[in-house]
Parts: sequence; C-alpha cells; structure tokens
Amino acid sequence: MDDEQPRGVRFDSDEGVGRIVLDRPGLANAMDLSAARAFGAAVDAASGPDIRALTLTGTGERFCAGGDISSFLAHGDASTYMRTLATELEGHLRRLSDLPVPVVCGVHGAVAGAGLAFVLNADLVVAGTSTKFVFAYPRIGLTPDCGVSWRLPRVIGERRAMEMSLLGRAVTADEACEWGLVNEVVADGAVESRVAGLAREIAGGPAHGLGQSRRLLRQAWETDRQQNASDEIETLLRLHSSHESRALIATFLARHGPTKERL
Repeated sequence: MDDEQPRGVRFDSDEGVGRIVLDRPGLANAMDLSAARAFGAAVDAASGPDIRALTLTGTGERFCAGGDISSFLAHGDASTYMRTLATELEGHLRRLSDLPVPVVCGVHGAVAGAGLAFVLNADLVVAGTSTKFVFAYPRIGLTPDCGVSWRLPRVIGERRAMEMSLLGRAVTADEACEWGLVNEVVADGAVESRVAGLAREIAGGPAHGLGQSRRLLRQAWETDRQQNASDEIETLLRLHSSHESRALIATFLARHGPTKERL
C-alpha cells in the first residue's frame, strides 16, 4: 500500500493561479488512498511562492462521490485502510484550509459524503445549476469524516446540518446557495470559466492580504475574541510593512489626496 504510486488528482499553474483537479471521472472522483496522497502532493505544490490563488474542480459528470467504498473492501484489513485514508485525507484538507492564498471551488453533478469536505475547506464555491449535495454517510451505515461534522454546522448552521444528516435528502444548488454552502449558482457549462475568472481576479489583487483575511476569518471559530483582536492587530501591522501594502497605500493617496475621505 505504501509503494502505490499516487494518482487521481492533478495540479498545474498559470500566471499565479494554481489548479487542483480531482481526476477519477470513471469513479465519480471518489477518494482512495492513492488519490488522497495525490491530493496531498497537489496541496504541497499549491503552497509555492508563485501561487496567488487556487482553484479546485473535478472532471467527469460528478464533482466527488466521497470515499471510494470499493477500495475499502479490496484490502484484507479494511479498518486499517479506512483509518489511514480518513486520517491522511483530513490532514491534507486542513492544510488546504491553512494555505496562505484563497481557494475557489467549482462543483457540478453531485457532491456526496467526504466530497462535502472539499467544498467546506474552500473559501468561495461556485455550483452548477443541477448540482446536488448529499450527506450520504448514513446510506451505508457510517458517520462523517474529513472534518465534515466540524465544518458543516459552522457553515450552514446546526439545524440545517442535522436536516442533511438525519433526513438524507439531496440539497439543490439553489438551496445550497440560500444556506451559505455555496456562494453562487451558474449554468452547468459555465462553472469552470466562472471559477477561473474569480481566481484571476484574486491573483491580480492584493493576494497576500486576501490570504491573511481568509486566515483570520477561519481561525475566528477557534479563538476567543481577545486572541482574535490581538491577531488582527499584529497581522495588520505586519502587512502594513509589506511592499505590496505600501505600494497600494501610495496609489490610494495619489488618487484621493491627503485631505479626502479615507478607508
């Protein structure tokens, strides 16, 4: 198992935008251990200094069906395999969430089980009109993994998370947008172009400042108000001394003048 060549996820980059693509279309991009490790390698690549924004999409008819159940059964010790897969994939998803650049995710077809974890660890999510979101775990008598039980109620609220979990109904793209699970819904064929456009917009702006803003907003769930306030101040001062911020401040003053309204 440890000698298996990672496959099932691709990474490339262009003009500051990194692209992670789930690429097991014949299996609805379900995650086995090899794909989880390929995803980890993609996250490593996305942490490079030239990356200013990151996209996350999937090939085929569905974005991600979650864990690859057939891979569990293909190993003699299914429990050990499941533990390894869930532990490694969750760790890679946390590293995705901790990247210093914003992550824009595009989904289509279906997002099920651990597939929700990819959505929940992105910052902006674009969904195709026909996308369905399904909790899925109870269908096979299992419970959530990859941080879904931690992130889902924080994103959509506890009651709606319970509705997805206990009733098992599919949530439509429009409902997901209303609930805050996704940011916007576009035509199915327009998802990738919209995602790419958002990523280019971010990459062309103050990407470092935007990355630190996403970090502060995410970490606010885990810190008290005093800690958060201290982190805000230190981050503000650190960014103020950066070349990027000084250049933007100079441009702002040149445009508006010293006596006009400030931000």
